[in-house]
Amino acid sequence: MSQAVDRRGFVRPATTASVTSVDGWERALATEGQLTPELVERITAIHDDRGRRAIEAVGEQRVKQYRDFTVVVGYEAEYVVEDDGCTCKDAEYNLDSTDPEQLCWHAIAVRVARALGATDEHDMWYSDVHEFL
Repeated sequence: MSQAVDRRGFVRPATTASVTSVDGWERALATEGQLTPELVERITAIHDDRGRRAIEAVGEQRVKQYRDFTVVVGYEAEYVVEDDGCTCKDAEYNLDSTDPEQLCWHAIAVRVARALGATDEHDMWYSDVHEFL
C-alpha cells in the first residue's frame, strides 16, 4: 500500500470530493453539540476501538490545540494531527491512506473535539514547547 508522507513525516489519507460517513457523524455531532448515545454508536460502528479510544481522549481533554498544531496526548507519546494525517505508527502502517474513512484514533479524536468545541486551547507554539513536555 502506498502512503503519502509529507516532508514533516505526516502520513496523510487520500482526499476525495465525496461525503463520507465520517463527515456525516461529524456534522451530526456539531449540530447536536454533545455526544449522544446514538452518536457514540455511530462513531464506534464505523471506527470500532479507534472510535472508543478517541471519545475517551476527548472526555479526558487530551486534544490540545496549539498555535501551530493539534496534538493528541496518547498513552505513550504525544501525536501531531494535521488534516487527518497523524505521526502515529497506526496511521503509518495499518491504515489505507486511499480510504478517507480509515483514521487513527488520534485523528478521530481531533474531529470529535473540534465538532464539540472541546479542544484544550494553548496560546503557544507546540514546536517551541514539545521537547519540554
